[in-house]
Amino acid sequence: MKQRLIDWPTFIGAFVLLLVVTIPLIRYPELGKEFVGMANTFMTTNFGVLYLVMGLVIFSFLLYVAFSKNGHVKLGNEGEKPEFNSFSWAAMLFAAGIGSSILYWSVIEWVYYYQGPPFGVEAESQEAIQWATAYGIFHWGPIAWAIYTLPALPIAYFYYVRKKPVLKVSEAIRPVLGKWVDGPLGKLIDILFIFGLLGGAGTTLALGTPMIAEGVNHLTGIPVTLWVQAVIMLVCTTIFAVSAYSGLKRGIKLLSDINLWLALFILAYILVVGPTRFIVETTFNSVGILLDNFFKMATWAEPFGNLGGFSETGFPEGWTVFYWAWWLVYAPFVGLFVARISRGRTIREMIFGTMVYGTLGCVLFFGIMGNFGLYLQLTGGFDAISYMNEFGPAATIIAIIAQLPFSDLLVGLFTILAVIFLATTFDSSSFILASVVQKEVEDEPLRWNRLFWAFSLCIMPLSLMFLGGLDTLQTTSIVGGFPLIFIMFLLAWSFMKASNRDITASDDYEAPTIYIKRWRKKKKRSALEVLKENDPDRKE
Repeated sequence: MKQRLIDWPTFIGAFVLLLVVTIPLIRYPELGKEFVGMANTFMTTNFGVLYLVMGLVIFSFLLYVAFSKNGHVKLGNEGEKPEFNSFSWAAMLFAAGIGSSILYWSVIEWVYYYQGPPFGVEAESQEAIQWATAYGIFHWGPIAWAIYTLPALPIAYFYYVRKKPVLKVSEAIRPVLGKWVDGPLGKLIDILFIFGLLGGAGTTLALGTPMIAEGVNHLTGIPVTLWVQAVIMLVCTTIFAVSAYSGLKRGIKLLSDINLWLALFILAYILVVGPTRFIVETTFNSVGILLDNFFKMATWAEPFGNLGGFSETGFPEGWTVFYWAWWLVYAPFVGLFVARISRGRTIREMIFGTMVYGTLGCVLFFGIMGNFGLYLQLTGGFDAISYMNEFGPAATIIAIIAQLPFSDLLVGLFTILAVIFLATTFDSSSFILASVVQKEVEDEPLRWNRLFWAFSLCIMPLSLMFLGGLDTLQTTSIVGGFPLIFIMFLLAWSFMKASNRDITASDDYEAPTIYIKRWRKKKKRSALEVLKENDPDRKE
């Protein structure tokens, strides 16, 4: 009976697509890398503006929804309390949406901007420092979390308001595509989502595993080799497999809570024992730069290139467009997960909670960890730029953390945090992947299904790691995720169409109960009187 719950065409199709893409990359790594690189350059160069437009439109759309009548809809029954408290909810959505990548980039992303700043600014200048401290927060800020939040709207609405026990991207587009979602088109949409997530997950493993290996090397002296990284990857896989097997309320919630408390401790420690005044002032200044230049940063496409004596930097394509594409690949997954954990909250709470908590968390990481590394660079305490050019970014991250008092303890805690961050992202991923390939999800997907996708998330990156092709898989997933741009607009259209129809409908009485309650309060009449007014023939 349980086997009938599996949507086998989607299950098999997603796995086969991953094999079809990955096997040629393993068999012909150099040729595959060249082809994928050309495809990525073509996409980001010719359609970069489309990604920028998408980011701004989604951000604006969510603000509109939050303040509109649609934002008052409760995800669940009237009077129902949130399934998770605010702390656990924020911890789960942040850990799922960010993963160990935040530990990687928050510490060293400023180095790239300092050496290759935007807007034609001179490298390693005073102005370059200003942009270097602000651009990381921008790329991990409101637009990124808006892209994450959009898919949650229709998915949560259908799951909790219309009571349809299906956690699929295709199902969320049913109001627009109708019966088409029951055919090959619907399967293709779900398969593309799964493929993009598997590739994006490979990127997170690619960034997190070497960083963890460097932490282990610092503490034990064990050299960083491919086999050591493979063992670390398998250990992380086992952790998130056990967590996913335990379920949402026990495994994933527990790991996320531990993860957030440990992260807050490390951030507080760096803030207190590090250059506190510099960190606070620089972070505050960075937020000001971001607010003052938000739309300039969001729309800069470097249109002049090498024309008229201008120097082309490739910054928008290499960073902003790339990041928006990366968030896009993860968006349906994070949206599905946010939808699943947001029972009992309103649409407005879900939108602002995800965007505010997510952005605030990233501001803390980039503001504290990033500015600590920048302070060391500017004061001569540690030359992060030269170290990174010689030993690579993963070793530089650990070296920066090692500049703190009680360095071994901090490096150990930082490494553990990286492992937990990696685990929380992947147990959430396997939970959602299992949900998408099931026809119905009453409470949680089947355990064997969760375990299968937990290990599938590891097998392909592990194979490619030995061939040096993880970055190729990442680029492939971003290229393959291009159709998700159009799916995102369909998701927005679907939510508005379904929610507006329910809100304004009175003949079938399927409007969310919150509007009946408002109607009663405004007119000081009972719900029955309101309904009878709209249908005089209604029987008591």
